[in-house]
Amino acid sequence: MSDSSDEDIPMNRIVKLSDIRTIADLYKSSVLKAPAIGQAKFKPNNAFLDRVSLFQGDITELQVDSIVNAANKSLLGGGGVDGAIHAAAGRELLKECATLKGCDTGFSKITGAYKLPSKHIIHTVGPVYSASFADIKARQLESCYQTSIDLAVERSLRHIAFPSISTGVYGYPIEDATHIALNVVRKHFESEGQSDFKLDRAIFVVWSDKDKSVYESLIPEYFPPSDEIKLLDAEETEDESDSQAEPVPESQIDEELEEVEKAEGNIANNGAEEVVNPQEEHVLETSEEDTKTT
Repeated sequence: MSDSSDEDIPMNRIVKLSDIRTIADLYKSSVLKAPAIGQAKFKPNNAFLDRVSLFQGDITELQVDSIVNAANKSLLGGGGVDGAIHAAAGRELLKECATLKGCDTGFSKITGAYKLPSKHIIHTVGPVYSASFADIKARQLESCYQTSIDLAVERSLRHIAFPSISTGVYGYPIEDATHIALNVVRKHFESEGQSDFKLDRAIFVVWSDKDKSVYESLIPEYFPPSDEIKLLDAEETEDESDSQAEPVPESQIDEELEEVEKAEGNIANNGAEEVVNPQEEHVLETSEEDTKTT
């Protein structure tokens, strides 16, 4: 088993951890919105917001401790994310996977990353979706995320990047799968307690705009912002709004004041009668002539 080096992939195709925004950043920039009252499934915890990321792009380009491969039972490569990871990592990955003797649905195994910028690949076998056995499939998908995290923790890996497991050709509904992914990660953070080792970052990687929008809509339910974050967000938005407002020209203010003074003068001269705009007066005169003609 061997780790990869930066020389395996061109530097412009390497995404460093520092370049991946946390959900705390996404809240502050208003990409994520606080959930509606009663919609949050967990209490706010600011520490967690700095340990979760949403990234849209190619998972094979992430320079992190581990990325997760949505593999098939053979672990010998396939289509989608699986095929992309094997193609980018090179044939050495296939050779190591062949020694693992496959993997059952819901479980995970780990290898080196070879030509990838990540250090390790965690291969997990997601379920093929079936509405008739939705409960079983949900438990299997939960196990994919949990066993992947368990392997990362056992190997003292600080980062783990997940694709949307089983949502491609395996047909798992993206919203249902996203609920499961977010719930497992949140519960893991809650269960860490006083343990010596903790994940620094869990990254959810999406490719399509549709999947990204699903994650953006559901993340606040599992990782809601605290009042402090919401207040900061509101203040920054207000400051941006004030800074973007264009000042009213003094000439315009003077013209408006003149119009007000004229209107007040007309009211003073005509008592309490309504002052008619000259254009409106012309329209009224024209209407009266039309009426007489008719």
